[in-house]
Amino acid sequence: MERTVDGQASVEPGAVRSCALDSTVANSLLQSLNKPRFAWADGSTVIEAGGAAGTICAAGPKRFQQVREQARTLFEAVDVPQEIPREARPRLYGGFSFTDRHSSTDNQVGSRGDSIWEGFPTAWFTLPAIQLTVTKEGSWLTTAAIGQNADQRATDRLDNWREMVSSDNTAENPESPGVKTQSYAPPREDWQREIAEATTKIRNGRLRKVVLAQAMTAELGGSVAVDELLSRLGQSYPDCFRFLVEPSTGGAFFGATPERLVSVDGTAVETEALAGTIGRGETPTEDEWLATQLLESAKNNHEHEIVVDAVHDQLEPLTASIRTGEKTIRKLANVQHLQTPIEATLSESRHVLDLVEALHPTPAVGGLPPDLALQTIRETEVFDRGWYAAPVGWIDGEGNGTFAVAIRSAIARDRQATLFAGAGIVADSDPDEEWDELQLKYRPILDELV
Repeated sequence: MERTVDGQASVEPGAVRSCALDSTVANSLLQSLNKPRFAWADGSTVIEAGGAAGTICAAGPKRFQQVREQARTLFEAVDVPQEIPREARPRLYGGFSFTDRHSSTDNQVGSRGDSIWEGFPTAWFTLPAIQLTVTKEGSWLTTAAIGQNADQRATDRLDNWREMVSSDNTAENPESPGVKTQSYAPPREDWQREIAEATTKIRNGRLRKVVLAQAMTAELGGSVAVDELLSRLGQSYPDCFRFLVEPSTGGAFFGATPERLVSVDGTAVETEALAGTIGRGETPTEDEWLATQLLESAKNNHEHEIVVDAVHDQLEPLTASIRTGEKTIRKLANVQHLQTPIEATLSESRHVLDLVEALHPTPAVGGLPPDLALQTIRETEVFDRGWYAAPVGWIDGEGNGTFAVAIRSAIARDRQATLFAGAGIVADSDPDEEWDELQLKYRPILDELV
């Protein structure tokens, strides 16, 4: 790590260098990159990044504002040649914890006796020293350096890594580590009691919906090769946002989430409501029958409409217009969801983090009313969510960016992985059905570990 931005001190000048690559020889660099590492894939773009030319951290209730201000300071200090195409220009990668009360040092789920969230503060972003960008239009290698001799160091990095990415560095694919044991927090009996208590609270009070999560800790037969696991997730879930956040210390947080929190490009905003879940069928006929059941389910439609209305209400103060699309079925390899796309036009130019702060947490991962739902989560859940269900993504120098909701995710270190899943609880939720839904949501990660 070269520089840390604390929001107070000025940042030394920096430099960025970039070159186009022959896409036919653009090999994966993830395994070769130094920590911290970040990976991102959204269907049209694949990014692998490592090392830190600059790092941003923030904490407390003003963490979104602090990151926004520090990001502006950092980008203003870095010289980016105009000829570098937009796709290859430097970005800050990282994310936030679910709440600002998260601690990276408290004991959490796991058997090691230390925190599984070590190295993950409440807000953390890096300007990578090396960034590989692969799109349908082309591939680029981008390097950055800050401080003394930044120009030369960025140029040297580009020369060294260009040779590596263009060489034949294909390695054998490692086998999955295998799962030796699984344990749940909370276990099934306690989970069922939690759901019964939540539904009683919803029927008797102001709480309309709450999303309760569970953690599964898997003891593995070997270490996780995260780069290979992400590649396999891309094959099984090509339309999901795949991500990796791996700080210099601690574990690797990764996942394949179907849920976008928000994208901002100029004044254009894209988001979506994703709530309501059912499994996939073993035959096309059964699959369509299940999709029809989901579309006609009063419980799932009620849960979904709560999210649609809340996203609309959260966007309205910031936008000139909002357009809600048609509700459809989003089919993934293991589950089907109700999904409604939502587009908006900003009333004035805004930073993507303005939208992130306004939308997080959506009722799809928190509940309604937000404050009461978060209080219920804190009182009920037996583990700290850490970065689970929180915003993960990227920011560019213009304040644009994309953030996904970090669900269908896990954190792995050594021979242990902790997987997370949540279920939206409304008045007529059934504890057994919600348990079955959790097991479906573990499958994307669990299937790649066994």
